[in-house]
Amino acid sequence: RTAIEEMLAGIWASLLGVERVGVYDNFFELGGDSILTIQVVAKANQAGLQLTVKQLFERQTIAQLAAGTTTANQAEQGVMTGTLPLTPIQHWFFEQNLPEPAHWNQTLLLEMQLGIEPNILEQVVQQLLVHHDALRLRFERTNSGWQQKNAAVDDRIPFTRIDLSTLPEAQHKTAIEAKVAELQTSLNLSNGPVVQVAWLFLGDRLPSRLLIVIHHLAVDVVSWRILLSDLQTAYQQLSGGAAMQLPAKTTAFKHWAQRLAEYAQSQPLEKELGYWLTESYEQVASIPVDYPLGANTEASARTVSVSLSVEETRVLLEEVPKAYSTQIDDVLLTALVQVLAEWTGSNSILFNLEGHGREHIFENLDLSRTVGWFSTIFPVVLELQATDNPGETLKSVKEQLRRVPQQGIGYGLLRYLKGDAEIAAKLKALPQAQVNFNYLGQFDQLLQTSSIFKVVSESTEPSRSPIANRSHLLDVSGLILEGQLRLNWTYSEKVHLDSTVESLAHKFLQALQALIAHCLSPEVGGYTPSDFPVADLSQTDLDELIAQLQQEDLDY
Repeated sequence: RTAIEEMLAGIWASLLGVERVGVYDNFFELGGDSILTIQVVAKANQAGLQLTVKQLFERQTIAQLAAGTTTANQAEQGVMTGTLPLTPIQHWFFEQNLPEPAHWNQTLLLEMQLGIEPNILEQVVQQLLVHHDALRLRFERTNSGWQQKNAAVDDRIPFTRIDLSTLPEAQHKTAIEAKVAELQTSLNLSNGPVVQVAWLFLGDRLPSRLLIVIHHLAVDVVSWRILLSDLQTAYQQLSGGAAMQLPAKTTAFKHWAQRLAEYAQSQPLEKELGYWLTESYEQVASIPVDYPLGANTEASARTVSVSLSVEETRVLLEEVPKAYSTQIDDVLLTALVQVLAEWTGSNSILFNLEGHGREHIFENLDLSRTVGWFSTIFPVVLELQATDNPGETLKSVKEQLRRVPQQGIGYGLLRYLKGDAEIAAKLKALPQAQVNFNYLGQFDQLLQTSSIFKVVSESTEPSRSPIANRSHLLDVSGLILEGQLRLNWTYSEKVHLDSTVESLAHKFLQALQALIAHCLSPEVGGYTPSDFPVADLSQTDLDELIAQLQQEDLDY
């Protein structure tokens, strides 16, 4: 049809892993999610198209999206330096008052293809620090609290070569894990670096490892996708004899932080306060614990993992959304509410939800290729409806999540950036969530298309200081890797028995499978008020209207 439609269809197909996309196919029914929308925006902007995440949610087919797509504007391309405000998530981090704040990292260990040249990788790392300003962040504790700045580019390259080739192959795994543990403690918030990259050489006949350690203050899950893509692009350019040319920068993290600080003083944001203060906390119960006096530290953290099959995951992504116009988070949280309600004996479950945080609240800002920690953490009370109908439960949870203003970004702005001590005190005094939930998205597209590396199974722990206190009793995260949805349940073995969390994780899997089976039934399906935001209908009004329309169809 049109050139823009062809470009968008090609982008969707590559990210969703499908051969063909029709102009009327729905992005979310093809398996899309909120994190993939950011990647769509990044690739569209590289192709010269101006597109936002908000547009993708509002216009979910190629035909609708192409009609509102214009030519992209380029962000400032220079190196950012100087001070910048802390963002809400950074304030949250420092509020934890960790004993070793420099040891709270995100880490990837990659197996590199044979023949990869470490000299070229070192040049790539040097350029990544120039191109992505957040990788040069520095933090200093002052009398008025923590402050951050973008350091200037210098000659230091945080790249280390470690030769393990003289060791017997049977000792490689232990040696790798020892070096990983050593490098995890090597970051420095004040003087840098906040990034460490190490080449672990295992000999000419064995694939070497590349370890990348970045302090969480400078990176998030979306950022890793950007960095790994740039790592591959730049390496292939240099190894092929070409000049290194990374895709254009999008809005600087510094500019985002400054705009957030300004927006925190706005009237529209203050109107959200009523939502955050009127959530129903009265019926929320504490989660049961096996050892009431146990220490909830990182040293005691353990993880139970459960997974759907490849086919179940495909159905969850591609078929389930069609029944009730849901997204994957809606379904996962519905299953989680069902399990936790049974466990706690309360139908009101208080969560902290983590979001990617790259919300479209400002015009002319594009964060699709910006590295940094953008995540949001905000409390939500989800009520389990008194019904045996899985569809009604799913619709109810979906609507409760849609009522969260602006995907939750306002909570942190009001609590940490507004500068109103009374508002901050009220939000801080609310009951604190003991359960955290985070859906991390799909990783297969990036890893399957990489020709120079793959993720490996050797341990990258301890990514956080063992003496640090954990912020939640249960941390539930989901991601899709190798075509399978995997749910990780992290807990303290000093607070909960392994068997307790294993039971919860398997009950969750059963609840999720039951929801999937329900959504595949030919007689189910329906809409909710958020599907028609302009109409201002209740669920009862909408059900009656749909029943009336269906009856009229039968009459004709």
